[in-house]
Amino acid sequence: MDLLHTLLALIVTIAILVTVHEYGHLLVARWCNVKVLKFSVGMGPSIWSRRARSGIEYSVAALPIGGYVRMLDEREGGVSPADRHRAFNAKTPWQRIAIALGGPVANLLLAIAVYWLISITGVSGFAPIIGDVPEDSPLGRAGVPANVEIIEVDGRATPTWQVLNMRLVRRLGDTGEIEVVTRRPGSERSERHQVSVERWLSGVDDPNLLAELGLRPFPAVLGEVVPEGAAARSGLRNGDRVLSVDGEAVDGWRDWVERVQQAPGRSLELEVERAGRHLMLSLTPERRILDDGREIGFVGTGPIYRMSRFGPLEALPRALGQTWETTVLTLEILRKMVVGLVSTRNLSGPITIAKVAGDSAQSGLETFLAFLALLSVSLAVLNLLPIPVLDGGHILYCLVELVKGSPVSERAQRLGMQVGIVLVAGLMLLAVYNDLMRL
Repeated sequence: MDLLHTLLALIVTIAILVTVHEYGHLLVARWCNVKVLKFSVGMGPSIWSRRARSGIEYSVAALPIGGYVRMLDEREGGVSPADRHRAFNAKTPWQRIAIALGGPVANLLLAIAVYWLISITGVSGFAPIIGDVPEDSPLGRAGVPANVEIIEVDGRATPTWQVLNMRLVRRLGDTGEIEVVTRRPGSERSERHQVSVERWLSGVDDPNLLAELGLRPFPAVLGEVVPEGAAARSGLRNGDRVLSVDGEAVDGWRDWVERVQQAPGRSLELEVERAGRHLMLSLTPERRILDDGREIGFVGTGPIYRMSRFGPLEALPRALGQTWETTVLTLEILRKMVVGLVSTRNLSGPITIAKVAGDSAQSGLETFLAFLALLSVSLAVLNLLPIPVLDGGHILYCLVELVKGSPVSERAQRLGMQVGIVLVAGLMLLAVYNDLMRL
């Protein structure tokens, strides 16, 4: 069943991204009065097709690995004199550039729309509160204390773990200082720390950013205490950190939950840290029967969880900003891969994409949409690289034509196409190899 979910999530994800991308090309081509012959989602033999009144054949192909828009072009076959003005190659360089840009721009617009939808439906996540900080870690050497929340990285807010991780990804391979701002839960006072790094995680395969900095996420800090529940009756409050249960140290939120669930109706002795003071409290979890008949303990506590919603108008600049940030981050990571600051082993292929798509779909709509927006931006950026066979390669040819006043020779275009195929095939093979190594 998990495999079925993964494959279904992959097919849905690729279908959305490819359809939007190719429709962008089609739409601009029709605006430029280019005759479109075929619109295909997928490659290989067609498993479904229909011809519209406009004469365009819409097709779904067997292999969900891409798509294409076939346009009338004298370089690919005979064109009647009556249709010559509608051929792609007969259009001006600027029109051909616009058609090539149509796909990537459509993907960027999709990302903006998805981020906008996420913002108005609700952005959620757990607060980045850290536990103990090892003294020999980068955070420990910078003097970052335990049991604080990281509220900023490099001057940018980090309301959730997801946002914090994205801020850190941008610093991969860097040398210098990462500015981290912390604050104790329930306090208004913040502290700034300068975390020194040198070629941070340069060349490391699949780096664990949080662990490498010395972050231990999800300590047992209470963000919610249900009124009239067992925890509230015992004296627990929001912001308390549970240090031990019956004299045994609590190792994070998951450990705290397990201890409670395993003790229905049994009195527990807690050691709690509150505003720098240590307190001893007694807690008796309530009994709760699950659907499968198991009995567990329940006290009515939850971690610090954030939910933010924005109106349709204020969500738009937020969506634009997120799309811009993701675009810059993608370009920065590609640059660092080229110069060797980030390992090419971090390049992902279809297997990893399928796994992440499946996991994100099972985690909820918000997570899946965020992953879809990230992939959409990545697809736009990669297609704009100046490599023949990609949209960026076609744009490059048109720009050269504008400068020299005549089209790039067919021999040069054929050579460029061969080089482009080798480069793209090499990247795909490397990505698949990385996927297999992860397995």
